[in-house]
Amino acid sequence: MENKNGNITSNIKSVAKLAGVSISTVSRVINNPDSVSEKLRSKVKHAIEYLGYHPNQIARSLRTGSTKLIGFIIPDITNPAFLLMIKGAEDFLKRRGYTFIVCGTDHNTREETKLLRTLLSQNVEGMIVTCSGGQNSDFSKTVESTNIKMVFMDRRYENSKVPYVGVDNAGGVKKITDHLIETGHKSIIYLSGERNTSSARERLRGFIDSVRNRGIDFQVFYGRFTFESGYDLTKRLKKIPDAIVGGNDLVALGAIEALSQMGYCVPHDVSVVGFDDMFYSKYSRPPLTTVRQPIYEMGYMAGKILWQLLNGKHVKKHDVILQTEVILRETVKSRI
Repeated sequence: MENKNGNITSNIKSVAKLAGVSISTVSRVINNPDSVSEKLRSKVKHAIEYLGYHPNQIARSLRTGSTKLIGFIIPDITNPAFLLMIKGAEDFLKRRGYTFIVCGTDHNTREETKLLRTLLSQNVEGMIVTCSGGQNSDFSKTVESTNIKMVFMDRRYENSKVPYVGVDNAGGVKKITDHLIETGHKSIIYLSGERNTSSARERLRGFIDSVRNRGIDFQVFYGRFTFESGYDLTKRLKKIPDAIVGGNDLVALGAIEALSQMGYCVPHDVSVVGFDDMFYSKYSRPPLTTVRQPIYEMGYMAGKILWQLLNGKHVKKHDVILQTEVILRETVKSRI
């Protein structure tokens, strides 16, 4: 039997013969790998790789009624946080035989609805969605008119019946703003992300809960959850405060870059904090004080819940809210 570089077209029978297993075992490895022992999975996978066998997705879906295809819709494919969430979901679902299509909306609700319909036309079995706006009636109506299994991740549409996995955004921002106040910061500016997104609203609520009735001079400016937005908003400030709270790490790092160009030193002149604790945040100069959210775990849990929905299993919680943690580094200086 020739390998994938030979002239023989390999098929599932060839794989079964080379691996020394039945055709049904090969099929289970391809379609439901968790039902097969690790030893048999390894033998079949080696045979598949040796022969260069590629299962016919269309034929398989016609035969089993399952495409094993999952769609991801996220607002920004350049934001590492969303990619890490996808990685978490992928790690749970891939070992169960699923493949993926990832789409970015660039925070555009019309594009979001368009991508939803495109993925439905591709017969995806389920979707994990980080929605881009505060309201999208076309998107919601399309979801309600189908039987598609879906999980919202990180952001959601209010009053939706779709399960949701997120974090305690308000609590995280409140904790880090409380820390700024407790270390003597009297004037604080909050640089928010997109005004209508659920995560931005929740984080802003945490900030307002912290500064309200505490004699703090504060302002809120709206932008996007990007480095460029943090940079631009900071450049426009008419008065530099004691501290800046970025809606996420990218915004905070953009603010630090702008402050540096304006001749201010972080944290000697201005303290800056973020939200996410992405891998690069501890390597910034100075290392960024921030709120750590369990980004990978959020995606992993979303993948698990979607798998439960796809397999008719009971989902214990409609909303799963993970906790955050303040990570103290070097961008905050006590003003006491």
